[in-house]
Amino acid sequence: MRTRKELKNIYKEMKFKIGVFQIRNMVNQKIFIGSSTDLNAIWNRIRTELRFGNYPNIELQRDWNNFGEDNFIFEILGEIKQEDDEKNPNYRKEVKELEKMFIEELQPFDDKGYNLVFTKRK
Repeated sequence: MRTRKELKNIYKEMKFKIGVFQIRNMVNQKIFIGSSTDLNAIWNRIRTELRFGNYPNIELQRDWNNFGEDNFIFEILGEIKQEDDEKNPNYRKEVKELEKMFIEELQPFDDKGYNLVFTKRK
């Protein structure tokens, strides 16, 4: 049996899919764009929150309730390749930059999507 320390080290060595995703409403084609350092886990988490009715994006939650889970799909838009020889890579920063690029390109706001428009304060 492995020690707790060994299990912790094994977990640290695991590689997860890192990237940008979209959740597409197949009825009205609206999309939500997000990112994660673990794409499999984020879809499970979001889906669970939507099923329980407590997802923080009110508009996405409302459409999920109205159209049903079967009318939404999870799609990976882009992934960040993990390098074996990198020391302490900042994947969170990289994936946020990639997400920003997809949001700028696809403009998932208002009638096209569920993302919120934030204006920068001066």
